[in-house]
Amino acid sequence: MSLVELIAQADERGLAASGLACLDRCVPLLGAEDDEALRPLWGSLAEGGPEWGECLAQARAAFQAGPDDDVDEASVLARRMLAAVPGTPSAPALREWADACSVGALQIHRMLDTMEDGAGSVRSRREGRTDGMSPLVAAELRRQVRILELLAGRGAGGLRQALDVSTEGRRILRAVVSRRARGRV
Repeated sequence: MSLVELIAQADERGLAASGLACLDRCVPLLGAEDDEALRPLWGSLAEGGPEWGECLAQARAAFQAGPDDDVDEASVLARRMLAAVPGTPSAPALREWADACSVGALQIHRMLDTMEDGAGSVRSRREGRTDGMSPLVAAELRRQVRILELLAGRGAGGLRQALDVSTEGRRILRAVVSRRARGRV
């Protein structure tokens, strides 16, 4: 099943986790000191967890942009993903956000990949056309699909595993960002 189809079939929790996971993997571009700043939002997805809106306000405060932030397009895209998080987690709003985060995260990975991605757009990747895909984009696409599959099959029980998949992706992106920064110095 394509990523587009998985997003179309996801429930509210799956949509929230999908968008949040994409944002979570892009944390290295947001300039925060704390990789776990989104953890309360993850907790709000669990049964009896804290309220989404309060957790969102805390997360946004943790990622306040400084005067020198957002100097590159990848960071700007990550900031847009954060700004677009719905304040109230309704299915229509979450679906739109999760879809936009999916595209944004794939674009970010495409920008940061040192290998050429042969696709004309990331949208074709989301629809299942994967020929000529660059390694970083391919890995991000696999993570997005895996997270939606985990949540579709396990509901709240898949949250921990989805977070683990996202954390692995964040570490990889942090390494890519670090290598790029060293290359510029």
